[in-house]
Amino acid sequence: MKVLIVEDNPDTREIWSTIFTVSGYEVVLAENGLEGVEAAQAQHPDVIVMDYSLPLLDGWQATRRIRSQPALRMVPIIGVTAHGRVADRQSALEAGCNDYLTKPCEPRDILAAVARALGSAERS
Repeated sequence: MKVLIVEDNPDTREIWSTIFTVSGYEVVLAENGLEGVEAAQAQHPDVIVMDYSLPLLDGWQATRRIRSQPALRMVPIIGVTAHGRVADRQSALEAGCNDYLTKPCEPRDILAAVARALGSAERS
């Protein structure tokens, strides 16, 4: 399974990449929302982990652009952000996220969210 990680913080990107690689996932990385949209189009990941505070194109805008493309419409997207207000969660879900985690999040939590998303996608 291929996971696209869209995260601007290089340390977080590296940690998440390692976690997913060790767990058997193929990993694609993007540093900003625009790269995230382009990587989703080119790589067709099985799941996307999307930060929301991103340069060039924020995670909400990137999620909407991904969701607007028929080939990517059903790819699960997990929003991850330091913004933990109820309104932030609602905004992420309205943008098209399947799930939402608040940073900092434990490796087991992000892996569990991806597993849930992939399980839901397989049942669709």
